[in-house]
Amino acid sequence: MHAYRQVMSNKGSAGIDGMSVAELYGYWTKNRLRIEAEIREGRYPPKPILGVEIPKSNGKTRLLGVPTVVDRMLQQAVGQVIAVKFEMEFEDYSYGFRPNRNAQQAVMKAQEYINAGYQHIVDIDLKNFFDEVDHCILLQLLYRRIKCPLTLRLIRK
Repeated sequence: MHAYRQVMSNKGSAGIDGMSVAELYGYWTKNRLRIEAEIREGRYPPKPILGVEIPKSNGKTRLLGVPTVVDRMLQQAVGQVIAVKFEMEFEDYSYGFRPNRNAQQAVMKAQEYINAGYQHIVDIDLKNFFDEVDHCILLQLLYRRIKCPLTLRLIRK
């Protein structure tokens, strides 16, 4: 339910199946047992990603992949469970995509560093990271920490 609430709060567009976030609860209520069985049996088929080009402030566009709302909810659920295993590995000064952290906090921390006399701030953009990263290595790193074969299979898909 926490994953469902997160998907609802993020809103977002429908994926390739056209299902809106407003339709998710009814669909999930009706199909939850079947989807859970498919996941347990390794038969859950994530839907294709809908590619949408969105405009950027510099006049260019960026390709955004939009999963279905069901797949977003499952991604959110998996992410919430495995994040706990990795959270302790992050440095205190890391703010990107971390629970209870946001860009405003990062800016405030940068301001503290400036006021303390630091002269260099590094901002790293993960643009195209998942397009460029070696997925075999990434999955091996996950396998070392996550021992649940069902979760690993779902991530791989």
